[in-house]
Amino acid sequence: MEPFKNLLNPALVMRMAQHLQRAHRRFDAPGFTALAIAGLEDLEMKARAMQIASALETTLPADFDRACGVLEAALAPPWPGDRLGSDDPCRDGLEGWALWPVGEFVARRGGHDVPRALQALHAVTQRFSAEFAIRPFIVQAPDTVFATLQRWTSDPSAHVRRLVSEGSRPRLPWGIRLQALVEDPAPTLPLLAALQDDPSEYVRRSVANHLNDIAKDHPDVVVDWVTRHRPGASAARLALLRHASRSLVKAGHPGMLAAWGLGHAFKGRAALRLGATHCRLGEHLPFSLTLASTAKRPQALVVDYAVHHVKADGSRRPKVFKGWTLTLAPGETRVLERRHPLKVVTTRRYHRGRHALDLRLNGQVVAHAEFELEIECIDPPSPAGRAGSRP
Repeated sequence: MEPFKNLLNPALVMRMAQHLQRAHRRFDAPGFTALAIAGLEDLEMKARAMQIASALETTLPADFDRACGVLEAALAPPWPGDRLGSDDPCRDGLEGWALWPVGEFVARRGGHDVPRALQALHAVTQRFSAEFAIRPFIVQAPDTVFATLQRWTSDPSAHVRRLVSEGSRPRLPWGIRLQALVEDPAPTLPLLAALQDDPSEYVRRSVANHLNDIAKDHPDVVVDWVTRHRPGASAARLALLRHASRSLVKAGHPGMLAAWGLGHAFKGRAALRLGATHCRLGEHLPFSLTLASTAKRPQALVVDYAVHHVKADGSRRPKVFKGWTLTLAPGETRVLERRHPLKVVTTRRYHRGRHALDLRLNGQVVAHAEFELEIECIDPPSPAGRAGSRP
């Protein structure tokens, strides 16, 4: 698998130059290309985008409105519907990853004319995304941006409607943190309400992720949201609310569990069995859970499990993983099985020692077991396999 950073490559830069020169015949295509590709292959992905944006700053017209006009004239046709990408990127104009540096250019140069910058991002996001580029303007001019975002909730383009939610997420991965919204998410709630029943699943998934962001700092806000919006909800809205609830459900938050009718303690017996007591990094840990109901009524259950990883100082920290959602009939016995991968990942450092696993039913720990982990890695990933899929 080719490294993800290679999506921004010299060939793409040359295509960008061609389209920019088509849109503005006096555009310095050779100068732009030389600046953009100098040492490009030695840079990581974000650094590549920033270098190309700097080349745009040097070679586009100094007047911001004129520069935006050139960029807009160089764009490919908008992506239709929920479609992401084209069969031949940048054949008919700027689109896809070529627009990350374009959005950065707008973010750098548009502070003195926010409405014009938002107009440009409205066009950009229909051919890629402007979720990173819009965030500095939310910090600088929140009233102007939120008034615009409210209008965009009814925009014909699903890509624009998604930007409303995705661009204003308080904790968007790879994006600058919107600290004011971390502290008070109220400005975005009317936007999410307008979009939670959007016809596009692409948009609704962003709304769910936005609510999940809010839950990290204001869990009661999202519990109240689910409580108010779940009754009579369509299947699509229920799916959105479940996805928005995922972090709080996994954490066993009592209010969220109650909002989903999962606040009752399990009535019955639970037995956890590990398929191995010693594992090596790269293997799987098999385990099974036997649930035997003693209740006289069906029990709705969310069954998650936590692996308590050993840290460098010898302490253990739990990481909760999604398990099963089920209804256990009165007197029913059910066996649940899983093989948990103990694989090398870039986001976790493993240490040898005695790890633990516990099972959680409706947020309550019902069973616990321990196992030894050896660090000799039998299945290391290739460098290419560690590349991400999208910022």
